[in-house]
Amino acid sequence: MTFEQIRERLQKDPRNESYVKRGISPLWQVSSQARILLIGQAPGKKAEESQTLFHDLSGNKLMSWMGIDPTFFYSQEIAILPMDFYYPGKGKTGDLPPRSFIAKEYHPYFFSLMPLVQLTVLIGRYSVDYYLKNKRNNLTETVRHYEDYLPSFFPLVHPSPLNFRWQTKNPWFEQEVVPVLQSYVKKILG
Repeated sequence: MTFEQIRERLQKDPRNESYVKRGISPLWQVSSQARILLIGQAPGKKAEESQTLFHDLSGNKLMSWMGIDPTFFYSQEIAILPMDFYYPGKGKTGDLPPRSFIAKEYHPYFFSLMPLVQLTVLIGRYSVDYYLKNKRNNLTETVRHYEDYLPSFFPLVHPSPLNFRWQTKNPWFEQEVVPVLQSYVKKILG
């Protein structure tokens, strides 16, 4: 299956009918040349409108954590695969969670088309819980013990401005975890 065939399959999937009727395309950034894969939650409203993932303050923070600029971030070297390819809508306390069938049914197709990926960065609770079956007490503990998941996975909190309070309470993250992430990214991208 090709990337375009995956897109066609998604658009024919009746669970995505409301998006297709509104002319909304599934959103990802993929390449067979990707060496780093970022798996986030789901596109936000701004991403849906701009058709660009992480084109916001969260993206700026994520690029800073990775030690790269937008030229690298939006290149074929970096793939971005959300847990849902569509904005799930607004809930009572923020965006609704990603729909679970997307990762389960569609992510494996993408993995088979990106054989050069050396590191998968899991961004936020949804991707961490899904891919690591989060055996730790919470996301903070998982991120604190990131070394347990290397060299395949690197768990992170979401870089949203809503998490700046978390970052202030957990200075070890910027001091200890971010430099290791930057080292891995630099080593992989050369």
